[in-house]
Amino acid sequence: MRRATVFDVFDLSRVLNRSITQLCKADHQDDPQAIAQWTANKDPATIRDWITSGSQIWLAEHAGKVAAVGGVRGEEITLLYIDPDHTGLGIGAVMLKRLEQELLDSGCSKGYLQATRTAQGFYLRYGWKATGQCCERKDLSCFAMRKSLHPAD
Repeated sequence: MRRATVFDVFDLSRVLNRSITQLCKADHQDDPQAIAQWTANKDPATIRDWITSGSQIWLAEHAGKVAAVGGVRGEEITLLYIDPDHTGLGIGAVMLKRLEQELLDSGCSKGYLQATRTAQGFYLRYGWKATGQCCERKDLSCFAMRKSLHPAD
């Protein structure tokens, strides 16, 4: 697990697009237009902009390949995607723990995220609570979630 650099943008783009296309079918229903809209900002140039603009982008490697991508900005986890070839290995849980630690280290007492239908159960298993539908995206498969990052809360 390490912070991503601008030299990783092609691998990050590949993981994001493969994860969305292959693992998030409950959300996009294999609709080419929905997939295109979701992946439109997952290109190397945009990812480079995320990194250079201050978003914390993390990657996990497994067997010499980028296996997961995570991101944090402010109090929010903005990304957590696993490459389809690396599911079921616990990499997502490790990435989530890393991202939560980043939030704590930056002084956040609570974390926020917007989960897809595909990922909502994963976050619930790790103590995240649904707060209602996301309103920014007007997307029925987007669920606002939050978590207290202090165990006593």
